Amino acid sequence: MGLPQRDTQHHTYADYRRWPEDLRYELIDGVAYLMTPAPSRPHQDLVGELYYQVRTALEGKPCRAYVAPFDVRLPKAREADEEIDTVLQPDVLVVCDRRKLDERGMRGAPDWVVEVLSPATAGHDQTVKLAAYERAGVPEVWLIHPTDRVLTIYRWEAGRYGRPVILELKGRTALYSVPDVSIDWDRLVAQLEA
Repeated sequence: MGLPQRDTQHHTYADYRRWPEDLRYELIDGVAYLMTPAPSRPHQDLVGELYYQVRTALEGKPCRAYVAPFDVRLPKAREADEEIDTVLQPDVLVVCDRRKLDERGMRGAPDWVVEVLSPATAGHDQTVKLAAYERAGVPEVWLIHPTDRVLTIYRWEAGRYGRPVILELKGRTALYSVPDVSIDWDRLVAQLEA
């Protein structure tokens, strides 16, 4: 099941910025997808703990961590911001090139992205959204399946994502694209079960 679309028109970031703030959308290739209502408490606990661990590991380093809602504009070429037709809001992301950051969020591919899958968004995140990250050249994307306690990692290899790495949420997993950062799954799972 896909996410509901706003309409059948092709939209740009200029349109996106004019929409009311009480509804959240993501744009992918000009299609506006309505974001689901607020995520569940366990989803937010997981996202919060991931963000905390990454932000703590990045203290004193040039990279920055952000948590949704945070607009990531993904241009296909050198188009002006208003013409960009892909704007995503990853659950957690890291950007190391601070020149990509501005008051609106960021323009360009983050270095690392996490999407925590929920029943309402899993299909969309694993197909449509993952393809947008790949097209933009995001070096590393993590898809977390909280119910199954599984992590699927996509890494940039030779101009596209290679075969995914699938791991259990146990022990530690290092980020490939951001040095000296790893996630302690045992701590994270303990937080979820508390």
